[in-house]
Amino acid sequence: MQSPESPTASLAIEAQGLIKTFHDPERGEVRAVRGLDLECRYGEIFGLLGPNGAGKTTTLRMLAGILVPSGGHAHIAGIDATADPMGVRQRIGFLSGSTGLYPRLTARETLRYFGELHGIPKPALEARIEELVETFQLQEFADGRCEGLSTGQRQRVSIARAVVHDPDVLILDEPTTGLDIMAASDMIDFIEARRSAGRCVLFSTHILSEAERLCDRIGVVHHGRTLAVGTLAELRAETGAEWLGDVFKVLVRRAEPDPTPAA
Repeated sequence: MQSPESPTASLAIEAQGLIKTFHDPERGEVRAVRGLDLECRYGEIFGLLGPNGAGKTTTLRMLAGILVPSGGHAHIAGIDATADPMGVRQRIGFLSGSTGLYPRLTARETLRYFGELHGIPKPALEARIEELVETFQLQEFADGRCEGLSTGQRQRVSIARAVVHDPDVLILDEPTTGLDIMAASDMIDFIEARRSAGRCVLFSTHILSEAERLCDRIGVVHHGRTLAVGTLAELRAETGAEWLGDVFKVLVRRAEPDPTPAA
């Protein structure tokens, strides 16, 4: 579903100086994201890594047009995420831990409902639903209400819902959370297939083996800022570490204040 506004040669995601500030009754002003820059291309899988509270989910929600940035700007598939958040949502597939399902709908009914919202013609939609049922192995529970599904089953339905309209850009917040080994492997295969189809995939994960296998480039964030962006080889060269876990630790520790008191 390559759009006129998003030719393959252009950037799928471009964010500059993103800032998000919240007010907490106890802590006052909290700056969750502090001037973050990000660029992701079509035909690329980009991994966003960071400790808990680093600002990953807040960043992804701003890029998806769900949160309004306090500063900076982002363009997704050629659309200004602040000026036209609904336009962004039509062009992307977004999955996060807060992605909900209607409990009284079945998996098939869920896919049909969201496919209709995206304006997919009925014959094409029915074929797409069956394709997704097979891709994400929903056959055994496709006609059961979502309220009765396990955590892993709900996650698979949520993923299928996010991609029912075959979007140009996927923004996935820890997409394999709650999945068993086989389902997680299927999800990884699906993400790789999206890259082969020329789509852009931006995803966050705490599972470093997924990032090592999937990512063309990796961005490490901490305290709402980008610490480093590059291929795994480039990040290894920058840090002198071999394993991604060690690369991650070197970058994060560099960003922490020096605890040694001044002489």
